[in-house]
Amino acid sequence: MPPDLTVPVLLLLLLAAFAAGWIDAVVGGGGLLQLPALLLVPGLSPVQALATNKLGSIFGTSTSALTYYRRARPDLRTALPMAAVALVGSFGGASIAAALPVAVFKPVIVVALITVATITVLRPALGASTSLRFSGHAHYRAAIAVGLAIGVYDGVLGPGTGTFLVIAMVSLLGYDFVQASAKAKIVNFSTNLGALLYFAPHGAVLWGLGLLLGIANTSGSYLGSRMAISQGTRFIRTVFLVVVAALIVKVGHDVWVENLSPLFS
Repeated sequence: MPPDLTVPVLLLLLLAAFAAGWIDAVVGGGGLLQLPALLLVPGLSPVQALATNKLGSIFGTSTSALTYYRRARPDLRTALPMAAVALVGSFGGASIAAALPVAVFKPVIVVALITVATITVLRPALGASTSLRFSGHAHYRAAIAVGLAIGVYDGVLGPGTGTFLVIAMVSLLGYDFVQASAKAKIVNFSTNLGALLYFAPHGAVLWGLGLLLGIANTSGSYLGSRMAISQGTRFIRTVFLVVVAALIVKVGHDVWVENLSPLFS
């Protein structure tokens, strides 16, 4: 536990972890709350914050994955191969993150998010029911490609991994929002595990703080996954658009600070 961690900051962290677990369980993107909250801890490096965030998040993703599996029965023939390659991709992404110019990718992410939000608003039937785009081996090849790409993204950047998984499964693979969210939780658990397997041996994880966050994250995930399953596609679609909007604001701000602001100073 960080020696300078005060009770008010710890309570804020736990609240953020609970809310992040709820958001992650419904549609992904909980890292938008939990990771910035960790960066408020005095003396905590960005790498320690990222690694500890992964530990807290893995409790929540495992809880929501189990809840979705029991109630929505996602197709494991698709989810498990995606999870396996996502784990490898996340480990690889975490290991090379420091060597990549992360700021270069963020403008592309903003454009992709705006495009996805626009399509989702203009096509209200998108994700309302499952209509797979591919069949047979083509479906599994597409699913594995999605798992690998988003696994690498989670290791390198991270914010909104669960949201991007839902985006890909709805728009590229053709699942409805409930099934997409169910599979996303299984894959997201794997990406968290892959990053942890890299960070833990390097001593970047604060285990005491991460375990406390994990308890709060688990509570939020359990509540969120049950609400998402009971409320259905329309509820998930609404939360999805809110989270995508928040991602656009967050990543757009990063693009301004890192890429554009220096040009005007």
